[in-house]
Amino acid sequence: MSAALLHRLKPAVSLASRLWSCKPPRIEPSSAAASVRLYSGLMEPRAPLFRQLFESESSTYTYLLADADSREAVLIDPVLETVDRDLQLINELGLTLKVALNTHCHADHITGTGLLKKKVFGLKSAISKHSGAAADIQLSEGERIGFGRHSLTVRETPGHTDGCLTYVSEDERMAFTGDALLIRGCGRTDFQQGSPQRLYESVHKKIFTLPGHCFIYPAHDYKGQTVSTVDEEKKFNPRLTKTLSEFVNIMNNLNLPKPKKIDISVPANLVCGLHDI
Repeated sequence: MSAALLHRLKPAVSLASRLWSCKPPRIEPSSAAASVRLYSGLMEPRAPLFRQLFESESSTYTYLLADADSREAVLIDPVLETVDRDLQLINELGLTLKVALNTHCHADHITGTGLLKKKVFGLKSAISKHSGAAADIQLSEGERIGFGRHSLTVRETPGHTDGCLTYVSEDERMAFTGDALLIRGCGRTDFQQGSPQRLYESVHKKIFTLPGHCFIYPAHDYKGQTVSTVDEEKKFNPRLTKTLSEFVNIMNNLNLPKPKKIDISVPANLVCGLHDI
């Protein structure tokens, strides 16, 4: 190769060398934004295994969490019609289901807890002690449900019903809010001991006090949304960004039809935490 040709190629070779030696941009793991991105996308090495499942008739989300090492798992808000689907996934992933948790006594569907207890030996059911429903474990404020090295902490969030609970992961990055807080909404307060004043207080004191980046996973969504954050709901929730008096007025004038399955769901859900379907 001639000296003249080498001279002409020198700038291109130099540029290629600089590009090859460039280091990728560093994401500072201590920053909240980076932490959220890792948790929602790649997942951290010691984070729990997590799956979000959906039942279309009642628009209910069921959540599966498990410890990757011990394979112990919990299931939040199972639905009767999707028990076989959930168990298939649990078996495929090699998990052992320890506890079936309910966020409250549901009015729009029958919980899958009873059927799960029939199919899974030794499975325990859990619900709030204020729900009036039967269960192996009656939960109250501050209690923890363990699965392997992970746990969920109970926060009582009544208002939709007396027995509404929010389950919070130990790192406060995930909150399973049931019907107390929905994505850009909240549960109704016109039946089952509902109280707009209590619901407003519950959300503001027990959920909105979590870190802003904490993911909100509700029991339902009717618009195809899957997750929100505490910061988002504090800024954009059209009901819970109002004053208490404004919120009470909104909730007292929703004029919603009663849930289609309430007459069969509530009686069934009151007993199936201890008995098989």
